Amino acid sequence: MNQRILSKGLISLALLLFFQAIAFAQPADSTQVSSGDEDLLSLLDPEEEQTYTSATFKTTRIINMHSVENAAAGVMDFRISHRFGFINTGAYDLFGLDQALMRFGLEYGITDRLMVGMGRSNVNKAYDSFLKYKIIRQGSGKRNVPLSVSYFASVVCNTVKWADPNRDNYFSSRLQYTHQLLIARKFNNDLSLQLTPTLVHKNLVPTLQDKNDILAMGFGGRYKLTQRFSVNGEYIYVLPNQITSTYYNSLSLGVDIETGGHVFQLHLTNSTSMLEPGFITESVGQWKNGGIHFGFNVSRVFTVKDKRANPED
Repeated sequence: MNQRILSKGLISLALLLFFQAIAFAQPADSTQVSSGDEDLLSLLDPEEEQTYTSATFKTTRIINMHSVENAAAGVMDFRISHRFGFINTGAYDLFGLDQALMRFGLEYGITDRLMVGMGRSNVNKAYDSFLKYKIIRQGSGKRNVPLSVSYFASVVCNTVKWADPNRDNYFSSRLQYTHQLLIARKFNNDLSLQLTPTLVHKNLVPTLQDKNDILAMGFGGRYKLTQRFSVNGEYIYVLPNQITSTYYNSLSLGVDIETGGHVFQLHLTNSTSMLEPGFITESVGQWKNGGIHFGFNVSRVFTVKDKRANPED
Protein backbone atom coordinates (compact mmCIF):
# COMPACT_ATOMS: atom_id res chain seq x y z
CA MET A 1 0.00 0.00 0.00
CA ASN A 2 2.81 2.45 0.88
CA GLN A 3 4.54 1.70 -2.42
CA ARG A 4 1.32 2.32 -4.36
CA ILE A 5 0.69 5.62 -2.56
CA LEU A 6 4.30 6.75 -3.09
CA SER A 7 4.18 5.76 -6.78
CA LYS A 8 0.96 7.68 -7.35
CA GLY A 9 2.34 10.67 -5.46
CA LEU A 10 5.52 10.93 -7.53
CA ILE A 11 3.70 10.49 -10.83
CA SER A 12 1.02 13.01 -9.81
CA LEU A 13 3.72 15.55 -8.91
CA ALA A 14 5.38 15.18 -12.31
CA LEU A 15 2.06 15.48 -14.16
CA LEU A 16 1.07 18.50 -12.09
CA LEU A 17 4.29 20.31 -13.02
CA PHE A 18 3.85 19.33 -16.68
CA PHE A 19 0.28 20.57 -17.01
CA GLN A 20 1.03 23.66 -14.97
CA ALA A 21 3.74 24.54 -17.48
CA ILE A 22 1.25 24.12 -20.33
CA ALA A 23 -1.23 26.38 -18.53
CA PHE A 24 1.41 29.07 -18.03
CA ALA A 25 2.37 28.77 -21.69
CA GLN A 26 -1.04 29.89 -22.93
CA PRO A 27 -1.15 33.43 -24.36
CA ALA A 28 -2.67 36.24 -22.36
CA ASP A 29 -6.38 37.04 -22.68
CA SER A 30 -6.84 38.94 -25.93
CA THR A 31 -9.38 41.25 -24.28
CA GLN A 32 -6.51 42.87 -22.40
CA VAL A 33 -4.88 44.06 -25.63
CA SER A 34 -6.28 46.95 -27.60
CA SER A 35 -6.92 46.59 -31.31
CA GLY A 36 -4.14 49.08 -32.04
CA ASP A 37 -1.67 47.01 -29.98
CA GLU A 38 -2.78 43.86 -31.79
CA ASP A 39 -2.03 45.50 -35.12
CA LEU A 40 1.46 46.45 -33.95
CA LEU A 41 2.11 42.97 -32.53
CA SER A 42 1.02 41.36 -35.79
CA LEU A 43 3.89 43.15 -37.54
CA LEU A 44 6.46 41.52 -35.28
CA ASP A 45 8.02 38.11 -35.74
CA PRO A 46 6.67 35.84 -32.94
CA GLU A 47 10.22 34.69 -32.22
CA GLU A 48 11.22 38.30 -31.54
CA GLU A 49 8.47 38.63 -28.94
CA GLN A 50 9.64 35.60 -26.95
CA THR A 51 12.88 35.28 -24.99
CA TYR A 52 13.87 31.68 -24.26
CA THR A 53 15.98 30.65 -21.26
CA SER A 54 19.40 29.36 -22.28
CA ALA A 55 22.01 27.15 -20.56
CA THR A 56 19.72 25.58 -17.96
CA PHE A 57 22.50 22.99 -17.84
CA LYS A 58 25.94 23.19 -19.43
CA THR A 59 25.64 20.05 -21.57
CA THR A 60 23.11 17.43 -22.61
CA ARG A 61 23.88 15.47 -19.41
CA ILE A 62 23.65 16.39 -15.74
CA ILE A 63 26.06 13.55 -14.92
CA ASN A 64 24.52 10.24 -16.00
CA MET A 65 21.01 11.51 -16.67
CA HIS A 66 20.08 13.50 -19.73
CA SER A 67 19.31 17.15 -19.11
CA VAL A 68 16.79 19.30 -21.00
CA GLU A 69 19.65 20.71 -23.09
CA ASN A 70 19.94 19.67 -26.76
CA ALA A 71 22.67 19.93 -29.33
CA ALA A 72 21.83 22.96 -31.47
CA ALA A 73 20.53 22.43 -35.00
CA GLY A 74 23.35 21.34 -37.29
CA VAL A 75 25.77 20.65 -34.41
CA MET A 76 27.50 17.30 -33.87
CA ASP A 77 28.53 16.42 -30.32
CA PHE A 78 31.23 13.76 -29.88
CA ARG A 79 31.14 12.45 -26.32
CA ILE A 80 33.41 10.13 -24.35
CA SER A 81 32.22 8.89 -20.97
CA HIS A 82 34.83 7.11 -18.86
CA ARG A 83 34.96 5.76 -15.36
CA PHE A 84 37.41 3.68 -13.41
CA GLY A 85 36.77 0.75 -11.06
CA PHE A 86 35.45 0.96 -7.52
CA ILE A 87 37.62 2.92 -5.13
CA ASN A 88 37.26 0.20 -2.49
CA THR A 89 39.21 -2.31 -4.63
CA GLY A 90 42.25 -0.98 -2.78
CA ALA A 91 45.88 -0.30 -3.56
CA TYR A 92 46.34 -3.50 -5.58
CA ASP A 93 44.07 -2.06 -8.30
CA LEU A 94 45.29 1.48 -7.54
CA PHE A 95 41.88 2.25 -6.05
CA GLY A 96 40.11 1.40 -9.27
CA LEU A 97 42.43 3.16 -11.71
CA ASP A 98 43.59 -0.18 -13.17
CA GLN A 99 40.11 -0.73 -14.59
CA ALA A 100 38.49 1.16 -17.46
CA LEU A 101 34.81 1.42 -18.37
CA MET A 102 33.73 3.68 -21.20
CA ARG A 103 31.11 4.77 -23.69
CA PHE A 104 31.68 6.86 -26.81
CA GLY A 105 28.93 8.32 -28.94
CA LEU A 106 27.82 10.84 -31.53
CA GLU A 107 24.85 13.13 -31.02
CA TYR A 108 23.32 15.49 -33.58
CA GLY A 109 20.83 18.33 -33.45
CA ILE A 110 18.35 17.89 -36.31
CA THR A 111 16.53 21.02 -35.15
CA ASP A 112 16.87 23.15 -32.03
CA ARG A 113 14.09 21.02 -30.52
CA LEU A 114 15.01 17.53 -31.78
CA MET A 115 18.29 15.67 -31.32
CA VAL A 116 19.31 12.07 -31.91
CA GLY A 117 22.31 10.04 -30.83
CA MET A 118 23.97 6.66 -30.79
CA GLY A 119 26.89 5.08 -28.99
CA ARG A 120 28.70 2.01 -27.78
CA SER A 121 29.68 0.98 -24.26
CA ASN A 122 32.03 -1.79 -23.15
CA VAL A 123 29.71 -2.49 -20.20
CA ASN A 124 27.71 -5.48 -21.50
CA LYS A 125 29.15 -4.60 -24.95
CA ALA A 126 26.02 -2.49 -25.42
CA TYR A 127 24.92 -0.36 -28.35
CA ASP A 128 22.39 2.40 -27.77
CA SER A 129 20.42 4.96 -29.71
CA PHE A 130 18.09 7.70 -28.53
CA LEU A 131 16.03 10.73 -29.44
CA LYS A 132 15.18 13.75 -27.33
CA TYR A 133 12.51 16.32 -28.18
CA LYS A 134 11.99 19.62 -26.41
CA ILE A 135 8.23 19.98 -25.92
CA ILE A 136 8.20 23.22 -23.93
CA ARG A 137 10.92 25.84 -23.53
CA GLN A 138 11.17 28.05 -20.46
CA GLY A 139 10.94 31.70 -21.41
CA SER A 140 9.31 35.07 -21.01
CA GLY A 141 7.76 37.70 -23.24
CA LYS A 142 4.59 36.99 -25.20
CA ARG A 143 4.21 33.83 -23.09
CA ASN A 144 5.62 33.36 -19.61
CA VAL A 145 6.66 29.70 -19.38
CA PRO A 146 8.18 28.66 -16.02
CA LEU A 147 9.55 25.26 -17.06
CA SER A 148 11.33 23.42 -19.85
CA VAL A 149 9.92 19.98 -20.66
CA SER A 150 11.55 17.38 -22.93
CA TYR A 151 10.74 13.81 -23.88
CA PHE A 152 13.56 11.26 -24.05
CA ALA A 153 13.39 7.72 -25.46
CA SER A 154 16.20 5.20 -25.94
CA VAL A 155 16.82 1.59 -26.89
CA VAL A 156 19.82 -0.43 -25.67
CA CYS A 157 21.04 -3.70 -27.18
CA ASN A 158 23.36 -5.82 -25.03
CA THR A 159 25.60 -8.03 -27.18
CA VAL A 160 27.48 -10.14 -24.62
CA LYS A 161 27.52 -13.86 -25.40
CA TRP A 162 24.64 -15.86 -24.03
CA ALA A 163 25.34 -17.57 -20.72
CA ASP A 164 23.74 -20.76 -22.11
CA PRO A 165 24.08 -20.80 -25.91
CA ASN A 166 22.29 -24.17 -26.16
CA ARG A 167 18.91 -22.90 -25.03
CA ASP A 168 16.47 -20.93 -27.18
CA ASN A 169 17.84 -17.37 -27.14
CA TYR A 170 16.00 -14.53 -28.87
CA PHE A 171 17.40 -11.27 -30.16
CA SER A 172 14.48 -9.41 -28.57
CA SER A 173 15.74 -10.56 -25.17
CA ARG A 174 18.78 -8.32 -25.65
CA LEU A 175 16.69 -5.14 -25.91
CA GLN A 176 15.88 -2.64 -23.17
CA TYR A 177 13.93 0.61 -23.49
CA THR A 178 13.76 3.84 -21.50
CA HIS A 179 11.17 6.63 -21.59
CA GLN A 180 11.63 9.82 -19.59
CA LEU A 181 9.97 13.17 -19.15
CA LEU A 182 12.59 15.83 -18.33
CA ILE A 183 11.07 18.71 -16.35
CA ALA A 184 13.52 21.51 -15.48
CA ARG A 185 13.59 25.10 -14.32
CA LYS A 186 16.41 27.62 -14.28
CA PHE A 187 15.62 29.67 -11.19
CA ASN A 188 18.34 32.24 -11.70
CA ASN A 189 21.72 32.59 -13.38
CA ASP A 190 23.26 30.07 -10.97
CA LEU A 191 20.66 27.47 -9.94
CA SER A 192 18.87 24.89 -12.12
CA LEU A 193 16.85 21.87 -10.99
CA GLN A 194 15.32 18.94 -12.89
CA LEU A 195 12.71 16.29 -12.12
CA THR A 196 12.76 13.14 -14.30
CA PRO A 197 9.93 10.57 -14.07
CA THR A 198 11.19 7.40 -15.75
CA LEU A 199 9.97 4.10 -17.16
CA VAL A 200 12.52 1.37 -17.98
CA HIS A 201 11.27 -1.70 -19.88
CA LYS A 202 13.35 -4.89 -20.09
CA ASN A 203 12.25 -7.63 -22.44
CA LEU A 204 14.14 -10.23 -20.38
CA VAL A 205 14.34 -10.19 -16.57
CA PRO A 206 16.15 -12.66 -14.26
CA THR A 207 13.13 -14.07 -12.42
CA LEU A 208 9.34 -14.16 -12.60
CA GLN A 209 9.25 -11.87 -9.57
CA ASP A 210 11.20 -9.12 -11.39
CA LYS A 211 9.12 -6.51 -13.17
CA ASN A 212 9.58 -5.93 -16.89
CA ASP A 213 8.43 -2.33 -16.42
CA ILE A 214 10.34 -0.42 -13.74
CA LEU A 215 9.28 3.00 -12.49
CA ALA A 216 11.78 5.50 -11.10
CA MET A 217 12.11 9.20 -10.36
CA GLY A 218 15.28 11.17 -11.03
CA PHE A 219 16.29 14.40 -9.31
CA GLY A 220 19.12 16.55 -10.65
CA GLY A 221 20.60 19.98 -10.14
CA ARG A 222 23.35 22.38 -11.10
CA TYR A 223 24.82 25.35 -9.25
CA LYS A 224 27.18 27.64 -11.12
CA LEU A 225 30.10 28.95 -9.07
CA THR A 226 31.91 30.86 -11.82
CA GLN A 227 31.35 31.54 -15.51
CA ARG A 228 33.08 28.28 -16.47
CA PHE A 229 32.72 26.12 -13.35
CA SER A 230 29.68 24.52 -11.73
CA VAL A 231 28.79 21.70 -9.32
CA ASN A 232 26.22 19.07 -10.30
CA GLY A 233 24.34 16.32 -8.50
CA GLU A 234 21.70 13.72 -9.27
CA TYR A 235 19.81 10.98 -7.44
CA ILE A 236 17.52 8.35 -8.96
CA TYR A 237 14.93 6.72 -6.74
CA VAL A 238 13.62 3.35 -7.94
CA LEU A 239 10.22 2.49 -6.53
CA PRO A 240 10.44 -0.60 -4.28
CA ASN A 241 9.36 -4.20 -4.96
CA GLN A 242 10.24 -4.15 -8.65
CA ILE A 243 13.73 -5.74 -8.66
CA THR A 244 14.72 -8.87 -6.72
CA SER A 245 18.52 -8.62 -7.11
CA THR A 246 20.59 -6.38 -4.82
CA TYR A 247 20.91 -2.85 -6.15
CA TYR A 248 21.23 0.68 -4.81
CA ASN A 249 19.72 3.92 -6.01
CA SER A 250 22.12 5.84 -8.22
CA LEU A 251 23.81 8.84 -6.56
CA SER A 252 26.31 10.97 -8.46
CA LEU A 253 28.18 14.19 -7.64
CA GLY A 254 30.45 16.12 -9.96
CA VAL A 255 31.71 19.36 -11.46
CA ASP A 256 31.51 20.90 -14.95
CA ILE A 257 34.55 22.71 -16.36
CA GLU A 258 34.24 24.55 -19.67
CA THR A 259 37.34 25.20 -21.77
CA GLY A 260 36.52 26.64 -25.18
CA GLY A 261 34.82 24.00 -27.32
CA HIS A 262 35.21 21.32 -24.63
CA VAL A 263 33.20 20.64 -21.50
CA PHE A 264 34.80 18.35 -18.91
CA GLN A 265 32.61 16.69 -16.31
CA LEU A 266 34.46 15.09 -13.39
CA HIS A 267 32.29 12.99 -11.11
CA LEU A 268 31.91 10.34 -8.41
CA THR A 269 29.12 7.79 -8.79
CA ASN A 270 28.05 4.40 -7.47
CA SER A 271 26.78 3.44 -10.97
CA THR A 272 28.93 1.28 -13.23
CA SER A 273 26.87 1.55 -16.42
CA MET A 274 26.57 4.77 -18.42
CA LEU A 275 23.28 3.75 -20.07
CA GLU A 276 19.83 4.35 -18.56
CA PRO A 277 18.71 0.73 -17.87
CA GLY A 278 22.08 0.10 -16.22
CA PHE A 279 22.60 3.11 -13.98
CA ILE A 280 18.91 3.33 -13.03
CA THR A 281 18.21 -0.32 -12.17
CA GLU A 282 21.59 -2.09 -11.85
CA SER A 283 23.83 0.07 -9.64
CA VAL A 284 25.57 -2.21 -7.14
CA GLY A 285 28.01 0.21 -5.46
CA GLN A 286 27.44 1.66 -2.01
CA TRP A 287 28.78 5.09 -1.15
CA LYS A 288 29.17 4.25 2.54
CA ASN A 289 31.64 1.41 1.91
CA GLY A 290 33.61 2.98 -0.94
CA GLY A 291 31.63 1.41 -3.81
CA ILE A 292 32.25 4.55 -5.85
CA HIS A 293 33.64 5.10 -9.33
CA PHE A 294 35.68 8.15 -10.26
CA GLY A 295 34.98 9.14 -13.84
CA PHE A 296 34.68 11.90 -16.39
CA ASN A 297 32.67 12.92 -19.44
CA VAL A 298 34.25 14.88 -22.29
CA SER A 299 32.17 16.68 -24.88
CA ARG A 300 33.48 18.26 -28.12
CA VAL A 301 31.05 19.93 -30.50
CA PHE A 302 31.44 20.52 -34.24
CA THR A 303 29.25 22.65 -36.47
CA VAL A 304 28.25 20.40 -39.35
CA LYS A 305 25.62 22.70 -40.85
CA ASP A 306 25.52 26.40 -39.97
CA LYS A 307 21.86 27.40 -40.06
CA ARG A 308 22.86 31.08 -40.15
CA ALA A 309 24.95 30.69 -43.26
CA ASN A 310 23.66 32.47 -46.36
CA PRO A 311 24.49 30.57 -49.54
CA GLU A 312 24.70 33.89 -51.40
CA ASP A 313 27.46 35.25 -49.13
